[in-house]
Amino acid sequence: MPAPRLPAAHPRPYHGRMTHDPAQATAPDLDLLERLAREAVEGLPDAWRGAASAVLLRVADLPPDEILDEMEIDDPYELTGLYEGIPLTEKSVMDQPMQPDAIWLFRRPILDEWVERGDVTLRELVTHVMIHELAHHFGWSDDDIAAIDPWWE
Repeated sequence: MPAPRLPAAHPRPYHGRMTHDPAQATAPDLDLLERLAREAVEGLPDAWRGAASAVLLRVADLPPDEILDEMEIDDPYELTGLYEGIPLTEKSVMDQPMQPDAIWLFRRPILDEWVERGDVTLRELVTHVMIHELAHHFGWSDDDIAAIDPWWE
C-alpha cells in the first residue's frame, strides 16, 4: 500500500526536505513559507525580535510587475525577497509614516533556488532570506548579519 499523500497544508512539522518519490511530492505552499519566515523571526535574539515582529510580512508566488519595473529586473526568478520601507537607522520621529515597513518573500524564486542548491533545507533558505531582508530594515552591516545568520560565514 502506498504511503498517504500529505495535503497542501502540512499538519506535521516540515523540515524542508523533498521526498524522493515524485508521485508523493507536493510543492511547499505560501502558508508554509510564511510559517517558516515567522519562525525565523521568533528565533532571533530578544534584542531584535520585537522590532522584527513589527515588520509586515507578505508572501507571494512571484514579485508584482510594479516591483520588477521599479527595480529594473527582467527575470522575476532573480528576486527571492524584498524589504520595503525606511531603515530604522534613517527614521526620524519627525517623519510621517507613509506605509508600514514590509518584507516580501517570493515563493517560486525561493523554491527554485532551494532545488538548484540542493545543499540547504527550505527552512534554512527562508531564514536566510528573512535575515537578509531584516538586515535592510535594521541597517545592519555584513558583520551584524554574520552574528545572527551563520550562512554568511
